Amino acid sequence: MSHLDPFRELQSAEELEAALRRIGAERYHIHHPFHRMLHTGRCTKGQVQAWALNRYVYQSRIPMKDASLIGRCPDRELRREWLVRILDHDGFGQEEGGIERWLRLCEGLGLERDYVVSEEGVLPATVFAVEAYVRFVRERSLLEAVASSLTELFAPAIHEERIPGLLQNYPFVSEEMVAYFKKRLGQAPRDAGFALDYVKRHADTPEKRFLVCKALIFKCDVLWAQLDALHHAYVLGGGIPKGAFVPVDHAPAARAA
Repeated sequence: MSHLDPFRELQSAEELEAALRRIGAERYHIHHPFHRMLHTGRCTKGQVQAWALNRYVYQSRIPMKDASLIGRCPDRELRREWLVRILDHDGFGQEEGGIERWLRLCEGLGLERDYVVSEEGVLPATVFAVEAYVRFVRERSLLEAVASSLTELFAPAIHEERIPGLLQNYPFVSEEMVAYFKKRLGQAPRDAGFALDYVKRHADTPEKRFLVCKALIFKCDVLWAQLDALHHAYVLGGGIPKGAFVPVDHAPAARAA
């Protein structure tokens, strides 16, 4: 029996939503060992730096993948709604946007802005995972592309855990540095609500509902794979690839998770 079998014969929008929430409960990266370390104060400063540096690649690609979705979308309602996501991350007018807030987090951790933006120190696996997500949104059906964003359903829980986890456990983290996560507490539910309604309305056959579930599983795998790379290189002592970021406090020997 395949682990995908429970998602093949969903008969209604309500069954689809229940299945999506079950996928998130089981597969969302809040459960990853690296996040458990990060949120409970068991990371070194260098490991927190490595996480922020690598996560920047994902943050920077969000507007690009969203622009690719808009660029091939004939649905005016969907384009108007999705445009907000780009502005949220790139900024608009006097609003700085999420990418700028993430860069402030990196700078607060002691990373040079130019170094972060260059992506020179990023793990190869991070790049591969993020680019796979961009390609998925660009090449798959609009329904699947929208569905892949549904990890936002579970994002508030991770931010609600992360904000106090960072502030209480790491003296080098300030309130200003967690501004990105505070902003997403309001943005993520708005985005997820629209996307969930969209897939429930447009996935009108068991086959389409199955595609929606597979898209969310894929996105969960993308997020999990990024943390796998961090955990392997910076926690388990699996080896930092040549050219990738090496924290000042990095110990080559494996550390206990």
